[in-house]
Amino acid sequence: MKILIFGKGYMGERCAGVWADEAVLSDVRVTSVEDALAEIQRHQPDVVFNAAGVKGKPNVDWCEDHPLETILGNTLMPLMLAHACQQAGVYLLHMGSGCIFYGDSHHEDKAWKEHDFGNPTPVYSRSKWAADLVLTTLPNVGVARIRMPIDWIPSPGNLIDKLAGFDKVIDVENSVTIVDDMVEVFYQLLEKRAPGIFHVTNPGTMRHRDLIQLYEELVDPTHTNEWISNDELVAHGLATRGRSNNTLASENLTKFGITMRPIEEALRETLEKYAAAKKEEEHGCENGDNCCGGGCCGMDGGGCC
Repeated sequence: MKILIFGKGYMGERCAGVWADEAVLSDVRVTSVEDALAEIQRHQPDVVFNAAGVKGKPNVDWCEDHPLETILGNTLMPLMLAHACQQAGVYLLHMGSGCIFYGDSHHEDKAWKEHDFGNPTPVYSRSKWAADLVLTTLPNVGVARIRMPIDWIPSPGNLIDKLAGFDKVIDVENSVTIVDDMVEVFYQLLEKRAPGIFHVTNPGTMRHRDLIQLYEELVDPTHTNEWISNDELVAHGLATRGRSNNTLASENLTKFGITMRPIEEALRETLEKYAAAKKEEEHGCENGDNCCGGGCCGMDGGGCC
């Protein structure tokens, strides 16, 4: 399977790294249907994956002051790419966000299902929801929503690095996405050309306190932080808008025979791998060299992680 990826950010590069020779990571920044169609015709992929989008720096609060740029990147660009894929007759998988839901759903279990309507207020979330609304009216298109990605590779976009770097952290409960599992699910969705909306989150929920507890056990026992409420996040001037906190029900993946590991299992394994990666990083290993997976990285005494 030949996969053409749009979006050379964290997620696009992460997927390309795993999919290796099957993936082509495009350098094109799509600003028109013609841009996207020309790139599709040049590479002749079997499927297209869109990992491009605008989330702002240092965080999504940037989007509040840059609504037009946010809409162009998160709403208009995916529609142009979808238009090109429709013309070329190629399946498109678009990476969406579970941040379009705020609070509890109206269902008895309080979890949001794939067919539920979003209730976003912030610009970023509204721009992502707008794309979902339109893309899901088209055939041969899938929307894969993720939540708060957690990866074993240290990165500014990794929830582990984000939470560990904050002096004050909100203790909230959410559905989350383990990146290793996410990449595999994306591949299966592309392979099956699965249409519709998919909540790509690991079964179960996680509190920020759960992640920090594992971080202190496995990575840095000296780590400390102050716990605050979600309301205090804005009151203390740490954010312009309150953040999306929710639980997502993932019902549509099973219809295609796709499963993900329970979050308790996947989270611990990810933190263990993250701890090993941090040790390698501290001892000068090259990015991607995993001494725990074969070969040593020159740690004291020649031992491995």
